[in-house]
Amino acid sequence: MSKRVCDVVVVGAGNAAMTAALAAREQGANVLVLERAPYDERGGNSRFTAGAIRFAFGGVEDLLKVMPELSDEEIKNTDFGAYTRDQYFDDMARLTRYRTDPDLVEALIDNSLETLIWMREKGVRFQPSFGRQAFKVGGRFKFWGGLCLETWGGGPGLVDALTTAVEGAGMEILYATRAVELIVDKGAVRGVVAREGPDSFDIRARAVVLASGGFEANTEWRTRYLGPGWDLTPVRGTRFNTGDGIRMALDIGAMPTGNWSGCHAVGWDRNAPPFGDLAVGDGFQKHSYPLGIMVNATGRRFVDEGADFRNYTYAKYGHVVLQQPGQFAWQVFDAKVTGLLRDEYRIRQVTKASAGTIGELAGRLDDVDADAFVAEVEAYNAAVMTEVPFDPAVLDGRGTQGLEIPKSNWAQTLDTPPFEAYAVTCGITFTFGGLKVTTEGHVIDTDGMPIPGLYAAGELVGGLFYFNYPGGTGLMSGAVFGRAAGASAARAAAG
Repeated sequence: MSKRVCDVVVVGAGNAAMTAALAAREQGANVLVLERAPYDERGGNSRFTAGAIRFAFGGVEDLLKVMPELSDEEIKNTDFGAYTRDQYFDDMARLTRYRTDPDLVEALIDNSLETLIWMREKGVRFQPSFGRQAFKVGGRFKFWGGLCLETWGGGPGLVDALTTAVEGAGMEILYATRAVELIVDKGAVRGVVAREGPDSFDIRARAVVLASGGFEANTEWRTRYLGPGWDLTPVRGTRFNTGDGIRMALDIGAMPTGNWSGCHAVGWDRNAPPFGDLAVGDGFQKHSYPLGIMVNATGRRFVDEGADFRNYTYAKYGHVVLQQPGQFAWQVFDAKVTGLLRDEYRIRQVTKASAGTIGELAGRLDDVDADAFVAEVEAYNAAVMTEVPFDPAVLDGRGTQGLEIPKSNWAQTLDTPPFEAYAVTCGITFTFGGLKVTTEGHVIDTDGMPIPGLYAAGELVGGLFYFNYPGGTGLMSGAVFGRAAGASAARAAAG
């Protein structure tokens, strides 16, 4: 292929990349999109998500700006609550132990609702996340944990809608085309060297937006930066996020920043494949652990399953599972709560055990000390504060007393058969370390100066997440900073 020329080249084809492309085109730029994956695997990690997206909203009136299809009946029968700007700030600060970049957080939150309205104008549709983020209490659905919305069709629906919008705006997407090097001319980025199969060619541009994901699919980088054991971890999403964008930027002097030894990692089916399976999507995750207990190979509990809403613990508990003997755990439930388990527990490809008694179940938990497990359940049952009412939609304070590892909320005795258990390991979603960027998406060099012509968005942006992550913030940050980076790149291309 001969040399190509455009105003802006976008590297990647997931949520952040496609919003960047749309924003650049909106500014009048001629945009070319490069997607390393073939067409059937397009969309990066965005394709593998459930589509939950966290934004600040004041109530139903804001939701109607994003979802005007909400019916009067849905509004009547649902407590959507509100998720204020201050709550969003507090969650980002608390979960990152106050290390998150305040400027990036402010831009993320203040542009969250506006960005969703803009995405809707581009053809993305949203719906209430009834199945994942709400419980029915007193005949009404009640949302919990700051999340109430997901993209129509989940991650695949989001990618399809954005792809349709990009193609409809006249932009070309080159599939199975990998960016391998940035072209620098007189200190400014002026395109990329791309590779399609064995052939390499130049794409000359006035600006480049990197939105090609983190390095979670790079086994060597995971081990180097995250540490021992991470080479054994299955990847929840795409096999193509190997840190190409980060590497290319660092090679020309970009500043690394953020939590390079940290990542988003969750409880994932113990026998899931090494990389995400698009036919299963997000179904290998197992996130209803607050309703039961988790035990390791020694038969003991090792974490407070009810420390907080799932949205605020699931992205760090994968790491805790990885630290257990054999890198696995079993989640255990009884019949009182199995009807509340999320849909992912009902997929065909699940590692499950069930029995009529705890003793029988103990013998069916592969690689677990059966006697110790039975004793652990007995001690746990005796410690449950049964006098406190159970309410899965709030932090109900129904905990345990006297245990070395408490359960702070939603503690239910395991005494009602049949009993079910699900085997999980750690599944890595995305890495937290990345490139230093401004709120407008401009990549900063090691001297603290913007690199002319270079912008970034999505997973490869560092400085937002440390140690943990509020569920649904990944897609929101990708969209906010993708839109900002694309618009900035187009303005730079226009001179």
